[in-house]
Amino acid sequence: MNTVRTLLEGKERAIYAVEPQAAVLDAIRLMAEHHVGALVVMRAGALEGIISERDYARKVILLGRSSADTPVRDIMSSPVLTVSLDTSVQACMQLMTDRHVRHLPVVDAGRVIGMVSIGDLVKAVIAEQRQQIEQLESYIHS
Repeated sequence: MNTVRTLLEGKERAIYAVEPQAAVLDAIRLMAEHHVGALVVMRAGALEGIISERDYARKVILLGRSSADTPVRDIMSSPVLTVSLDTSVQACMQLMTDRHVRHLPVVDAGRVIGMVSIGDLVKAVIAEQRQQIEQLESYIHS
């Protein structure tokens, strides 16, 4: 079964972060620039929260707040759900389903080392199923 470690080996390891006092507008710009749907919120290397496009839509836009004047700390999700390198893809999918989140920071030895998204997990499941189908077809034809 695939784990978060396997997922991270196959993707870019960049961690996009923002500080809690940054303006929400700056966070949204950073997400757009890097084509990601969420950022970790870090202060002095410590994980404090996560901000997503969903947080922006629900806590800024729908409430009529100004994204230029609202600090990230006011809309970030905290405490943050995290996973480890040894967490299975299935466990990540279950956590995302149960808690209605789309991004999970990966923490190792107390430090954020990556992020997995629902898209990463779906790709992994599809690849694993494709491999199983190929193995079964090979078995049938041999």
